[in-house]
Amino acid sequence: MLGVNVLHGENYHLGMSVSFDFQSRSSSDDARLKGLPDVHYGPKLRLFGDYTVWAFTGAVAAYQDIAGTGQGLTATADIFMSAPIGNWLISMGPGLTWANATYTKTLFGITPQESAASGLPHYDTGSGMRDIHFNVNATYKISPHWSASVEAVVGRLEHYAAGSPITERRLDLNGVASVLYRF
Repeated sequence: MLGVNVLHGENYHLGMSVSFDFQSRSSSDDARLKGLPDVHYGPKLRLFGDYTVWAFTGAVAAYQDIAGTGQGLTATADIFMSAPIGNWLISMGPGLTWANATYTKTLFGITPQESAASGLPHYDTGSGMRDIHFNVNATYKISPHWSASVEAVVGRLEHYAAGSPITERRLDLNGVASVLYRF
């Protein structure tokens, strides 16, 4: 991810970044997906903002597909409680993700033609809540410029995402590890 804080102060950040999203799906991934179109990964533009009061941070972000992969727009809202422990910063808290109709149609919808090809029932989608989730993040400050981070997110799919014939389970667990350099 490459980004910049456009506006920032002691308690807030507003900015943008470009990241590469590896969310994809291939009809060869699972026999149940046969007859459905592949969903390709690509870059996304992220606009973000956060505001911190004492140990609490509210954060919002919007992610827009900029490669034409059909992944549309998603938006997240999260609240974190953070505690520094030596060189560590531990943060955790709840959040939610909203998705537009383009996103839900691409990842969870099934057109009549796709239904005929796959054997799955036709499924219309629209904009709405994609998930509710809980975040846990641990960041270690290596030096004034370098840090390392691990994050885990457990989420529960909602609305169109939860009801889709493509969805096998509503509970989802994701993790990421990263090394960061700040200029």
